[in-house]
Amino acid sequence: MAQATKAKFLEAGPFHQALKTRVDGYFQESGRSVRDLPGMYAKTAALLGWLGASYAFLVFGSTSAWSALAGCVSLGLAMAGIGFSVQHDANHGGYSDHKSVNRVLASTLDVLGASSYVWSWKHNIFHHSHPNVVGLDADIDIQPFCRVAPGQRLHAAHRFQHFYIWLLYGLLAVKWNFVDDFKDVLTGRVGKQKMPRPTGRTLVGVLGGKLFFFGWALVLPAFFHPVWKVALCYAVTSFVLGVTLASVFQLAHCVEEAAFPEVPQGSGLFPREWAVHQVETTVDFARGNPLVCWYLGGLNFQVVHHLFPRVCHLHYPALSRIIEDTCREHGVRYRAQKSVGAALGSHVRWLKRMGRPAVLEVA
Repeated sequence: MAQATKAKFLEAGPFHQALKTRVDGYFQESGRSVRDLPGMYAKTAALLGWLGASYAFLVFGSTSAWSALAGCVSLGLAMAGIGFSVQHDANHGGYSDHKSVNRVLASTLDVLGASSYVWSWKHNIFHHSHPNVVGLDADIDIQPFCRVAPGQRLHAAHRFQHFYIWLLYGLLAVKWNFVDDFKDVLTGRVGKQKMPRPTGRTLVGVLGGKLFFFGWALVLPAFFHPVWKVALCYAVTSFVLGVTLASVFQLAHCVEEAAFPEVPQGSGLFPREWAVHQVETTVDFARGNPLVCWYLGGLNFQVVHHLFPRVCHLHYPALSRIIEDTCREHGVRYRAQKSVGAALGSHVRWLKRMGRPAVLEVA
């Protein structure tokens, strides 16, 4: 691992112990299963059906530019929904108690064009271990194009980043499809962090997933439509997917209310325990909106997810109340935006602040 990964947190204290005790009590008293929920399987079927219907309409049913545009938007949103709800829970081991079920459903990310192997290192290990820490969390690294954390280098163009960053968000899926996964596999690195290069079956899975995606996304449609139309629809669908995925992540971490701790010097010990770090660097939003919660796979309850990533997201609304009460009792600041609009506003204000030369200190 990179040297920075040697940074450690304080030992778990009363706050983390209270969280685990109360969450365990919730499951014991409610009698609900942590994973393998019938509602989750029904939701997966609905999302996969949405994906299949959107693809079939786009390739075989659209007859005009406007209908093709509608098909692209629907397909992009369906792909994002599967990413939020299905592959995300499965890759964290929060979908099922059975590893084989998690493994199969985690591969839906490969079907969507990104490597579940690379993502598990980038997200599960590097991001979840040190969220919002520059140099350790590759999810906040958009350098040199944008500055989203105080510890990152400031460039003159960043004063306009709150305008152009949305275009970069839209390129996220294309980068995954054609650049990032291949680069990370070849170099054995995600940002500044080292990861094992895949070999054997794992490497076959990475490459096979790419071939399968290119087959259904680009090759098959080219048998029925001109190549330029296929390329244009791919670009539009990928843009919708990228903006949706990137925005949801940023609304939970890159906002005014989130903390951005620096890598500790000297002893390499963070001045807080792991659970407190997770709460301080994460912000919930739109907790009272059931449609947002359903579509985002509970990722508007990011605090819950960061503390209990192996719990199915259908439990997040109930657990958020337990966590908020526990935070209040232990003096840990729990933050939540009332709506998606409020979270977007906070994100834009943060981008503006990070683009100003006066902002050089760590929040």
